[in-house]
Amino acid sequence: MTTFDYDFIVIGSGFGGSVSACRLSEKGYRVLVIEQGRRWTAANLPSSNWKFWRYLWAPAAGLRGFLSLRLFRHALIMHGNAVGGGSITYAQTLLVPPDSVWRDGNWAGLDNWAAVMPKYYAQAKKMLGVTKNQRPAAADAKLKDMAKAAGVEHSYYYTDVGVFFGNDNDEPGSEYPDPYFDGQGPKRNSCIACGGCMVGCRHNAKNTLDKNYLYLAERNGAEVLAESKVIDVQPLGGCADGSAGYSISTTRSFSSSAKQQKRITARAVVFSASSLGTQELLFRLKDKGSLPNISDDLGKRVRTNSESILGVRYPGSQLKLSSGIAIGSGIHIDRFTHVEAVRYPDGSNLLSGMFTTLTGGQPGAMRIAHWLIAVLKLLLTRPISGFRSLIQWRFARETVILLVMQTLDGHINMRWRRRWYWPFSKKLCSEGERIPTYIPQANRFAEQAARATGGLALSSLSEIAFNVPTTAHCMGGCAMSNSPECGVVDGQNRVFNYQNLYIVDGSILSANLGVNPSLTITALAERAMSFIPAKDAKLP
Repeated sequence: MTTFDYDFIVIGSGFGGSVSACRLSEKGYRVLVIEQGRRWTAANLPSSNWKFWRYLWAPAAGLRGFLSLRLFRHALIMHGNAVGGGSITYAQTLLVPPDSVWRDGNWAGLDNWAAVMPKYYAQAKKMLGVTKNQRPAAADAKLKDMAKAAGVEHSYYYTDVGVFFGNDNDEPGSEYPDPYFDGQGPKRNSCIACGGCMVGCRHNAKNTLDKNYLYLAERNGAEVLAESKVIDVQPLGGCADGSAGYSISTTRSFSSSAKQQKRITARAVVFSASSLGTQELLFRLKDKGSLPNISDDLGKRVRTNSESILGVRYPGSQLKLSSGIAIGSGIHIDRFTHVEAVRYPDGSNLLSGMFTTLTGGQPGAMRIAHWLIAVLKLLLTRPISGFRSLIQWRFARETVILLVMQTLDGHINMRWRRRWYWPFSKKLCSEGERIPTYIPQANRFAEQAARATGGLALSSLSEIAFNVPTTAHCMGGCAMSNSPECGVVDGQNRVFNYQNLYIVDGSILSANLGVNPSLTITALAERAMSFIPAKDAKLP
């Protein structure tokens, strides 16, 4: 073909997809972004996560929100589905990982990362409006007290975040003309510290992608096709390597009718559907023969940031621990382990069912037995506060959630196979050695912190009952490497064995970052787009 509907089609509108759309449209390309999620505004965002039909994403069950919870044998994975990807529901924490991550994994040696990446981190920070937390609140003060009790107060810091705080002299919530892009961006309002970041900011203060990269991409002429799911990508013109372009087939996200399917052509395709979404789509395309030459390394070395989610609850507390921003502060309890103070807005108690009494012990039946004993002991020794710590009422107001992340390596693999209990179709399944759900130093910290600050320590129920960690930071599965034998893309994000096919999202990450990965995904996307010339030049 000599004529295509678009020069580039970008699948997904998260951090990788929005950066790609912005930079490609700046270079003169005709860009279409295909996103299976909805476009969200202050008018349709849920006021509380109790409105689960507008909060959770499970189209088959009629849930049309933006947060997906997917339980695998080895992990409970949380990720976003929306125009703007995970930025709609993420905690806007934008941190640079330690330099050691570039010396680990398949990407080591592909570039002089320590010298190259600061430039792209700076670009990403500017575009995402990164600044220090200017709304510290009660939960952050609690974390500081916990750090002091643990002897690590020196490591306490306020997070770098993508939030607009306005001027000190103005009232929170005040409206401002575009503060970031010389008047080319949207008007903004300053943060009111409601804690609602992860339920979707309804106050125009959170720097979501639809207010920066994606907003500017649309101003440049990029189009967004929302509520549409890609079901096929095939090379055109009999050229198996994609050198003649691609045909992309889509269907509506909330309909399986063949009448809703569309076929669109493009010179090049960028997969940016999140680590989990890109792996799932590529497995499907490889299995059905549309893209059969995708590397067999697909799905290998998927990482979860070695996370554990704990908490400390203060039943009956008059402090409003739900105030502030979603993640306002953090500490390092050792050189491998990073802890952040997390909160949900007052009244958003839906996910409180994921927490229970702090429980130690090795995975398996014995840990469940330890848990039952711990609950019984709590209810016998502290019946009122113990009971209140286990119920959903006032959970967000009374709880400091502790997000624990480690740089220690650990991974699982994803495979595309039939499940023994449903052999009629293939699904994404996890395999490999289990990632530890019990991090002793984290449990010790939570227990010590609770004792020192007058609270009750909490564990994640999924870690106890199913021996699976909970993570919002699924990474890897399409590793960057120097050959298809040990990776899916090369050092410039180009898919091995194909032309004009790219992967730009968290699936290319090759190490546990130990911090929230959004800034690193954004910076790597900036780097990937720097290799693509302006439209008048020839694609590499």
